[in-house]
Amino acid sequence: MRAIWKGAVSFGLVSIGVKLYSATEEKDIRFHQVHRDDGGRIRYKRTCQVCGEEVSYDDIAKGYDIGGGEMVILTDEDFAELPLSTSRAIDVLEFVPAEQVDPILYAKSYFLEPEGSATKPYVLLRDALVDSERVAIVKVAIRQREQLATLRVHQGVLLLNTMLWPDEIRTPDFGFLDEDLKVRPPELAMASSLIDSMAGDFQPDAFTDDYRAALQEVIDAKVEGREVVQPEEVEEAPAAAVDLMAALKASVERAKAARGEAPARGAGEPTPITAARSAQKKAAEKKAAKAPAKKAAEKKAAPKKAAAKKTAAKKAEPAKKAPAKKAAPKKAARKTA
Repeated sequence: MRAIWKGAVSFGLVSIGVKLYSATEEKDIRFHQVHRDDGGRIRYKRTCQVCGEEVSYDDIAKGYDIGGGEMVILTDEDFAELPLSTSRAIDVLEFVPAEQVDPILYAKSYFLEPEGSATKPYVLLRDALVDSERVAIVKVAIRQREQLATLRVHQGVLLLNTMLWPDEIRTPDFGFLDEDLKVRPPELAMASSLIDSMAGDFQPDAFTDDYRAALQEVIDAKVEGREVVQPEEVEEAPAAAVDLMAALKASVERAKAARGEAPARGAGEPTPITAARSAQKKAAEKKAAKAPAKKAAEKKAAPKKAAAKKTAAKKAEPAKKAPAKKAAPKKAARKTA
């Protein structure tokens, strides 16, 4: 790493010489603008809108627009004369509990390395911050801008977190803040239960930038001349419209299932989603159970039905022959007459 600033941490009569290093870096894939046909880089010229000439960096100054087409031009000499008392010092203002600093104020992080013979007071300040469980509120000027910052300990190293000034934080102004919305206690209790079911310890290494990995895969495939086959995304069926309470209950059940926890016995009424699933499952099980029983009953009743049919057939035969015997004497009587 390369130091971007040198100075001293000053608190009381103690001064600690330090070097400043960027503690973070963005792992983003950067592209150049090129000509689609031949891949040539696209360059931009710095031209003046008044004379139309190209301007070099040495002739560029900072201008402040005061409106009406008028511009106030500031040079490097104007900035050098500004009264920055902390230009080469990290001036400690006070020590406060870390939880009192709102994270929205944090901007960028820097490591501090002791310089020369400043190692002993550096370690002393580091250990004192750890023992007091506080952070130092400091002022520092980096790149011609005075900034508010904190000093705290990270992995045995003093870490400088530059902060935004309070007037740089916007005030939220949204319509729903003026609405009188009431949250029912059961809903709040269920939401708290959902939070408890999804609670865990934060492990940054467990999360990855999937988009950057996929984009790098596409670039590597282009270099190697192969095609990238993207897996098909499984579209989830649209969920039925349920109320807030039912959605919270279903979310709790899903979170517990993801953790491998069995649902508690008697832990509330079933949700519309689970009730529908259990009803379908019971109906299928009932239908499957009836089918073998019905076949067994039919098989068992088959011999009885066959015997009954045979008996009925035997009884029916004499009834059919009886009329024929009675009709024979009539015919004989007619012939005799």
